[in-house]
Amino acid sequence: MTHGAMRLAALATALMAAPAQADRTEAPLSVLKAKGIITEQEYQALLKEVDAEVARRAAASADDRLVRRTESGVGVVVGDVTLKLSGSVNAFFVHDNAEEPGPGTAVVGGLASVGENTAAVRNGLLPGFFRIDVTTTQGGWDVGAHVGFYPGINSVDYVGGANSAGNPQALGTAGIDARQTFLTVARQGLGELKLGRDIGLFASEAILNDMTLLGVGTPAGNVAPSNTTLGRIGLGYIYTDFQPQITYTTPKFAGLRASVGIFQPLRTVGRPGEQKGSPGLQGKITWDFGAAEGLSGRLWLSGITQKHGDSAPNLDDDYRGSAFDVGARLGVAGASLVGYYYRGSGVGTTGLFIFPVDAAGNRRDSSGYYLQGFYTLGKLFLGASYGRSSLDLADGEVNPLLVRFNASWAGQVRYGLTSWVSLVAEYVRTRARAHGGNEAKSDALAIGSILFF
Repeated sequence: MTHGAMRLAALATALMAAPAQADRTEAPLSVLKAKGIITEQEYQALLKEVDAEVARRAAASADDRLVRRTESGVGVVVGDVTLKLSGSVNAFFVHDNAEEPGPGTAVVGGLASVGENTAAVRNGLLPGFFRIDVTTTQGGWDVGAHVGFYPGINSVDYVGGANSAGNPQALGTAGIDARQTFLTVARQGLGELKLGRDIGLFASEAILNDMTLLGVGTPAGNVAPSNTTLGRIGLGYIYTDFQPQITYTTPKFAGLRASVGIFQPLRTVGRPGEQKGSPGLQGKITWDFGAAEGLSGRLWLSGITQKHGDSAPNLDDDYRGSAFDVGARLGVAGASLVGYYYRGSGVGTTGLFIFPVDAAGNRRDSSGYYLQGFYTLGKLFLGASYGRSSLDLADGEVNPLLVRFNASWAGQVRYGLTSWVSLVAEYVRTRARAHGGNEAKSDALAIGSILFF
């Protein structure tokens, strides 16, 4: 290497050891050229090398930013795509003190336990879950894919699906409920369109505001646990369920937001041969507000309607099931109150279209409510609630064993051990009464933990 080439290489190395920015290196090179230290040819060669180094470092910096963590939660941003993971795990020891069997305890559709006292280690109202959300913005549209898997900890028999009856025997396996699979397309000022399987609109606020969602509530099937307990399902509200749907949600305006959707028609439980099922329609309106003195809350109204076809050829027993609900959650300081009420005809009780009609297709009316209060003091949560779901007989129906109402009292203590983990203890008293006067009562005690990430 010639002396000139060696000098040029050393100079280039010294320049590139500093931050590689063309505007900071061009001026010193010009001074060197003006003083005759470097030639015009050397000057141009050095400029090219500095420009190449600037481009290389910029590319490397862009690569460093290509994958970065999300600002909150568990996730990463890969280019313009955000991948977030969330989930929950829970387990409880549940002792259920059941009603002793007898001629006056039979209630069809009753939720109080009848039989032997039982003990179980099981999930609460929530199974575990693992959710994946992949979102991005393309051409001004916010789009996302959302998939949620809900595994239980107890073995099930899989007859009828992942949430089938429990099967606590050797070599069993737990159920995995793939209850969420949907896509979203949204745009600023236009709202959001959801297509796929997700939680319903009618009665969704009832369960999402129920304190037993993080606990156990009424156990149901404690002798052979399935994926979940009942919580307050059928004891103050009808289960909203996770359903195939196409739902549009408006942008929020002054705290108001509305949703309306077309839903896969659900068959009446016990009438598998229904013909001409029409799509279900559901809607919901919510209003979130904050007021003086720290008062805040949410009001909501939702509804459902669906026409059900004949249960057999040449049998005119089609019907339409419809219902609405209203609710409110109010909070100030560490205290919160929830009030909820629903009423329907031909929608049944506990779950959608369970016991909605008699054998001739005549509709039964149903209604229910729950009241809940809780107080949070630091990491300690204290809550209590009462709820009741009622089912009327159809006109002219005689059915003395059919459930007239299910009701329960629930008390809960929850302590936030960490930001992820809460310790939970509950006591629940459940009562079921039939139209003919039969009645059953049971008491349950649960203690365990739930984790969210």
